[in-house]
Amino acid sequence: MAEEKKAAEAPAYDIVKILNALPHRYPLLLVDKVLSLEIGEEIRAIKAVTFNEQFFQGHFPGRPIMPGVLQIEALAQAAAILAIETLELAGSGKLVYFMAIEEAKFRNPVEPGCLLELNVGFVQKRARVCKFWGKASVDGKVTCEVQFTAMVADPPS
Repeated sequence: MAEEKKAAEAPAYDIVKILNALPHRYPLLLVDKVLSLEIGEEIRAIKAVTFNEQFFQGHFPGRPIMPGVLQIEALAQAAAILAIETLELAGSGKLVYFMAIEEAKFRNPVEPGCLLELNVGFVQKRARVCKFWGKASVDGKVTCEVQFTAMVADPPS
């Protein structure tokens, strides 16, 4: 029953809601769709990786591969949506900033034409600082695993 209530509380997230939740815009918006959101627990989202991404021009010519740091950024953006919903900060203008990245491991390359699945959950949550685990994958193959810490704060003045 409690699980049904959590699922019912999770709002549907399309691109419009993502744009309202995150300050990021093209070319740095790296979450295209939220598949599921369990408030206080975890989020599953998608980044559609296309050849039109600016980073593929130089990483690498003739063998385009999504940089690992951008996989981590995509996971962090999904985590920001999870934190904003969990901490009930939607519409507050608060931002979610990286504080630390730990135990990053890159397992498989991410190439154009794939759907990068982003799975992120809380390790620890407080009012202003949260720690997350993140795992990115393509077709069930893990591409990146990481733990990171983020802080909720006002935007710079």
